[in-house]
Amino acid sequence: MRAIALATAAAVTLVVVYLALGGASYSPAKVADPCLPRAWRNPQGVGAVAEQVVLSAIDGAACKLGVSREAIVLAFANRASLQRFARQHRITGRRLELMLRSGLLRAVDDAERAGALDRTVADLVRGLVRRVPVGGLLDLLQQLPG
Repeated sequence: MRAIALATAAAVTLVVVYLALGGASYSPAKVADPCLPRAWRNPQGVGAVAEQVVLSAIDGAACKLGVSREAIVLAFANRASLQRFARQHRITGRRLELMLRSGLLRAVDDAERAGALDRTVADLVRGLVRRVPVGGLLDLLQQLPG
């Protein structure tokens, strides 16, 4: 009986502490608007710049499609999930390609404006984004650190 009383007291204490710390008013964080510009920090190194470029590209693609950043991240996990995403949102392969390229171009522009890429490198990356087949871009994005 003593063990049951102690367990009950511990459970009641846990609930009281949870409520006292604001547990009753919990609400999930709002999903960020991907169309708003992402704040660029001062990246050091290629990996940090690449990470910010990818995040900005995700924002651009999500904004173009009117979906959340999280939906885009899940869609780009692999080619099968990307095809499933395209079917669910009734997006043609061509529109998906344009969305990817648009998001990457927006990301390069953001990186250049933030000073993370100089003009020459930004122009080189833009040229690659415009010319490399989409499958190659996907493979490249999936190999980036992070």
